[in-house]
Amino acid sequence: MLELNQIHKIFNEGTPDEKIALTQMNLDLHQGDFMTVIGSNGAGKSTLMNIISGKLIPDVGQIIIDRKNVSNVKENKRARLIGRVFQDPMAGTAPAMTIEENLAIAYTRTRSRGLHIGVSKKRKLFFQEKLEMLHLGLENRLQAKVGLLSGGERQALSLLMATFTEPKILLLDEHTAALDPSRAELITNLTKEIVAKYQLTTLMVTHNMQQAIDLGNRLIMMDKGQIIFSADEKQKSQLTVEKLLNEFQQIRGEKMNSDRAILA
Repeated sequence: MLELNQIHKIFNEGTPDEKIALTQMNLDLHQGDFMTVIGSNGAGKSTLMNIISGKLIPDVGQIIIDRKNVSNVKENKRARLIGRVFQDPMAGTAPAMTIEENLAIAYTRTRSRGLHIGVSKKRKLFFQEKLEMLHLGLENRLQAKVGLLSGGERQALSLLMATFTEPKILLLDEHTAALDPSRAELITNLTKEIVAKYQLTTLMVTHNMQQAIDLGNRLIMMDKGQIIFSADEKQKSQLTVEKLLNEFQQIRGEKMNSDRAILA
């Protein structure tokens, strides 16, 4: 479903600020795979997500989604294939618009554009049905401005908007990091429920090692623009935070006492 072949990305090439963000990156996700991604700041995680989404174009390499080469397809056109939820609950939605207006925009992402009635009665019922999955009562607040929602409510809405058209690829960019623990747990549980229901091929960046272990069926650790450790479903089921710390220590030859030391 998603293939990255020999992806290479350099910023400020040929200048004193040159930085190799990704080097010879290869990745292969099958339909329904849920891969978590961990690594320190500067490891290349955000660049990886931006390369897949089309926000950045690789200097070298191919990006294949659903057997189609999208390496040079612009972000706005690639959005038909990809759903993305960001760390900031304020991103990904229009705060001055209502819940139903935001949902209507997301709904038309995969459909041909034209003159349509904004939100028909049939579509409202569809939106309400989908909102009920969130268990937050938002199905009764379709006319509420999104900017008035709490951070957790807004992130739940963002997750729904990114997934209810069943995209080929779902990108989750530390989407629980800015929430308090109770809301983070809510969004984590919703993520598991929605990804499982639609069998979405998912790539999730997280700074939480335990979350990376608990979610999904595959895991990779990145460092300096490369994948330095990967675990399939069987290996992942046997992982602990301590084992991941040991892996990082052996690869880097550095003593680490906690996951914060790696992921800071």
